[in-house]
Amino acid sequence: MTRKIGVIGMGNVGSTAAHYIVASGYADDLVLIDKREEKVVADAGDFEDAMANLPTHTNITVNDYSALSDADVIISAIGKIELQNNDNDDRFAELPFTSTQVKEVAQKIKDSGFHGVIVAITNPVDVITSIYQEITGLPKNKVLGTGTLLDSARMKRAVAQELDIDPRSVVGYNLGEHGNSQFTAWSTVRVLGRPITEIAAERNLDLDKLDTEARTGGFTVFHGKGYTNYGVATAAVKLANAAITDAHEELPVSNYRKELGTYLSYPAIIGRDGVVEQLQLKLTDEEKKKLQTSADFIKTKFAESMDK
Repeated sequence: MTRKIGVIGMGNVGSTAAHYIVASGYADDLVLIDKREEKVVADAGDFEDAMANLPTHTNITVNDYSALSDADVIISAIGKIELQNNDNDDRFAELPFTSTQVKEVAQKIKDSGFHGVIVAITNPVDVITSIYQEITGLPKNKVLGTGTLLDSARMKRAVAQELDIDPRSVVGYNLGEHGNSQFTAWSTVRVLGRPITEIAAERNLDLDKLDTEARTGGFTVFHGKGYTNYGVATAAVKLANAAITDAHEELPVSNYRKELGTYLSYPAIIGRDGVVEQLQLKLTDEEKKKLQTSADFIKTKFAESMDK
């Protein structure tokens, strides 16, 4: 079966995701879309120049929404990164721009007849994911955001560095908003075969410090080079691959939680139909309160964005 992916928005993140897809041979057909015609055409040509030195071939189509009709996955990487350069390190600074752009793009996706899975990277991702679902009318399980898949990776990196182990040896999640109200659910984190809370008590680990490192890690990168791309692009492609290959992989992504009435990050089983199954974690009372606070914040921002 032919694997087809669309990438909309060929900025720092979109172009990185597209390169990862081409270089790894994850798609047979790749549709690249961006309002900057010269940029997207140049990227397509650059990828085609690379193919002679790659083990796989990818057919590339440029700026054709109709080509998305039979795509398996669309990755939304629309953004205006300079808006992230604000005093509060607030991802919602992009919302006035991205919400307007996404409403336009979502209608074009709907008009194309697309019926696959949408993976949103665009910030603020939980609200943007909600907008995509509202306008496209796709089933909620088929519209996802990368959410805290990246933040959970940042938490694993912080914990792993503290304990001098590989981050893949750390299990657990950051939950809620991909933003300032997210939190590390330490009750879910296990390392060295044990709950991290036990190890923290023995080794005097500062879990609050590690939580802050996970939550603010993106802005550490941003302030160093003016954008982030590798971490989030890798997360998006991982999520896209889980859908295309029907992997049934457990991932902390932005998905619609009926009991909270909103999209936010919570682990789910991801396959060809998007969310195949939602998990139910045994969170502490404090973690439940933090999750509700995050949910309320996202719902408020989504309502505001749809009123404009």
